[in-house]
Amino acid sequence: MAATKRPPRLPARRKDELVTYVDKVGEVTVSELSEHFDVSVDTARRDLDELAAAGLLKRTHGGAVRITTLTRSETPFPDRMRVHGAAKRRIGRLAASLIEDGQTILLNGGTTTLAVLPHLAVRRNLTVVTNNLVAPSEMPRECARDVYLLGGNVRVGSQVTVGPVEFPGTDGSHSHRIQADIALISVGGVAEEMGYSTSNLHEARMMLEMMQSARVVVVLADSSKFDRSIFAQVAELSAADILVTDAPVSEPMAEALAAAQVKVMVAWENSGDAL
Repeated sequence: MAATKRPPRLPARRKDELVTYVDKVGEVTVSELSEHFDVSVDTARRDLDELAAAGLLKRTHGGAVRITTLTRSETPFPDRMRVHGAAKRRIGRLAASLIEDGQTILLNGGTTTLAVLPHLAVRRNLTVVTNNLVAPSEMPRECARDVYLLGGNVRVGSQVTVGPVEFPGTDGSHSHRIQADIALISVGGVAEEMGYSTSNLHEARMMLEMMQSARVVVVLADSSKFDRSIFAQVAELSAADILVTDAPVSEPMAEALAAAQVKVMVAWENSGDAL
């Protein structure tokens, strides 16, 4: 008997566009998605089932809604690498332009911070400190003088370590705190009341310590993260100096960020320029 043919997996580009669309409109039906993306109703239904299983949206009868409630769920690392890929690449390029030769930079474990790394190839003599297990292998060799990986518990699903932002003394003495020129922090949510948030309490604490250890704090968040509160607060909006995103923020959010003295930089789709 012939084997049952498995349905094709959802293409990464359509997955990115579909999640962005649902995040934007809030609630969609299968028929609306079928028409918008020019696919069959059955294909749209399968797409929603796959994205719901990945935790990227919430399935409803006949459609789906964006995830807006407080949640502890965490999207698997490979899925986070694919979702909003184009936006993350633009954000990464713009964020990299803020870094100068010879600086010490802190990078957290978000996938958006990984998008910064290819654009550091033109930089020299950087000291990089990170809890991102993927970052050392993705970093251009010529840009860094030293790369330090922060210790702690390994969260395999997120490909990060979680622990204090410090290094043990080599002679058994007290631990050494660090000071960086700039911290690039990728977050899961940006909201007026909750500030910056993420899905893991211990990682939130580490991200806050990174912010506190840097002279300049740059938060990286694509537009799907706005008006979204995740389980654990990282810090108030005012903890950042600069926020780099891929699209203009809403007027209420812009006012909240301005009141918190956060400069917003937008990585436009067809330009490396920012406002």
